[in-house]
Amino acid sequence: MNHTALRLLLVIVTLLMPLEAFAKWETVNVRGTPYVTLNSIKTFYKFSRYSREGKSGILTNSAVKMQVTINSQECFMNRVKFILTNPVVEHSGRMLVSQIDLSKLIDPVLRPSYIGRAGNFTTVVLDPGHGGKDAGARNQYGRESTYNLNVARKVRDILTAQGFKVIMTRESDRYLTLQQRVNIANRYRNAIFISIHFNAGGRRKARGIETFTLSPQGVAHYGRSVRASDHKLQNGNYHDSANIALATAIHGRTLQQTKSVKIPDRGIKRARYSVLTSVKHPAILLEGGFMSHPVEARIIHSPSYQYRVARGIAEGIMRYQAAVRR
Repeated sequence: MNHTALRLLLVIVTLLMPLEAFAKWETVNVRGTPYVTLNSIKTFYKFSRYSREGKSGILTNSAVKMQVTINSQECFMNRVKFILTNPVVEHSGRMLVSQIDLSKLIDPVLRPSYIGRAGNFTTVVLDPGHGGKDAGARNQYGRESTYNLNVARKVRDILTAQGFKVIMTRESDRYLTLQQRVNIANRYRNAIFISIHFNAGGRRKARGIETFTLSPQGVAHYGRSVRASDHKLQNGNYHDSANIALATAIHGRTLQQTKSVKIPDRGIKRARYSVLTSVKHPAILLEGGFMSHPVEARIIHSPSYQYRVARGIAEGIMRYQAAVRR
């Protein structure tokens, strides 16, 4: 078997592993998509209670509360929002979650210590988005590229003080292509990659923090349907489980750090951004708020808010490392 075929087999085995590990999964095929019952999830992950409230199913134990809703792609675990690949459905009175959401989202979030060698990273690569001739989003207060760099510098300082090796894709208001950012990240072994951004759009109404990981193989970029190119295995897909665990830790801590200013949670989503597709390390892209929203624009401009976002990112990295090393 050649090297490429072996890597592909490893990805397939990883996808199926939770189902192979437990013989009593209740599986249902819904319009060609394999699903598992919420009751199976309760049993396998040792939730102590499964309750129904209207269209919602709630699983709880001493550490985790997980809630999903029929016909919705939103999943909440300990109040952190995740966007599922497929909507939750009901079949013969049973609530069902798709297998790909089980294996590529729920399992690595609930069992991060099962992700092989994920905690052995020695380097953190910080990527302040945009720069130079590419300002990113703009408003009356400033440029996104400036805010991205401010936050990245604060993250660097916090992590360096904790003994981490930190690499910045840019240290100044400098233009880099997406490929140059990827090339910088891929020079280092045993690393993780965090791209830092602020958002714009939504007719000045959209607001909130959202975090993106690379879409798993066969899963579309958020907000659009599947294309033929989505079935291609990308560098980043070898870290699907680590990606979602890293996103969970950083997104959750950033929400916690910014809760005093009531920035909404837009969730952890899947996307096919170039920096996520081509980087060979666990990688996420964080959007720290909407510069186009009149209230959030003022908040983002505040150095104290930029520090809170940076603190959340840094704490998330430390929490991720601790979780996957168990």
